[in-house]
Parts: sequence; structure tokens; C-alpha cells
Amino acid sequence: MEESDRHQPGGDGAPTAEGAGTALQDEHDGSVRAALANALVGLKKKYYGRGPAAAKAWILDDYVFVAMEGGLTRNEETLLADGKQDLIRRYRLSFEETMCEVTCETVRELTGRRVLTYQSQIMFHPTRSFEIFLLEPQSP
Repeated sequence: MEESDRHQPGGDGAPTAEGAGTALQDEHDGSVRAALANALVGLKKKYYGRGPAAAKAWILDDYVFVAMEGGLTRNEETLLADGKQDLIRRYRLSFEETMCEVTCETVRELTGRRVLTYQSQIMFHPTRSFEIFLLEPQSP
């Protein structure tokens, strides 16, 4: 269902000149990315009644990005067919505000870092939703 652990170009997982720790870190990051994608799909399924068809997560420094494909509910698909994209977007953004605490706590549990802020967006044709999290900087 999710593709968050897709193989990176040129990354065969073998230790690099910097040492074997890099391969282990890549494996850990891949499992965290997969867990993030799966968890956010699970939240959508639990609270919307239907979840995305696919998801992928990235972690870049203090940012977490999750892109999800599909997942509109039947009533949202009906509204979309009637040209009411703005209504769907407003509803989803309002619901994301309601779900902010649950969503951010899930990301904190999986990354081990507090979420400072969070933004969600949805687009149509094709339907994609994006979740962006800014994490507390890591201690040196």
C-alpha cells in the first residue's frame, strides 16, 4: 500500500567510506518513513472512514513530508463531481485542525521529536494530500 521505503538510487545499503553506521542509519530512517506513511494512512482510515490508496514519507533535517494518493470519501467524490473542490478543501482543513493533536502526537512517537507546527493540504485531478511537519531541532 505504501511506498515510503522505496530503494534510493545509488544506495545499495552497503557501508560507505564513512563507516557501517551510515547503512544502519539508512535502514532506521527507512523504517521510520514507512511507519510514518502507514500511521497517517491509518489515521485517515480511522477518522475519515476511508484512507489513501498509497502514501510515501520523507524526512529532511527537521521536516517530515507525507504525500498520499486518493482517499476521498464517497460524499467527497460526489461533491468533487459537482465542482465543489473548495468545499471539500475547507472541510478537510477544518477537520485537520481538529485532528492536529492526535496527528502530531503520532509523528512525535514515531520520530522521537516534538512537532513544532503542522500543515495539511489537498489537491484534485488527481487527488493528492500532503502533510508537512516541522520538528524540534535535534540536540547535537
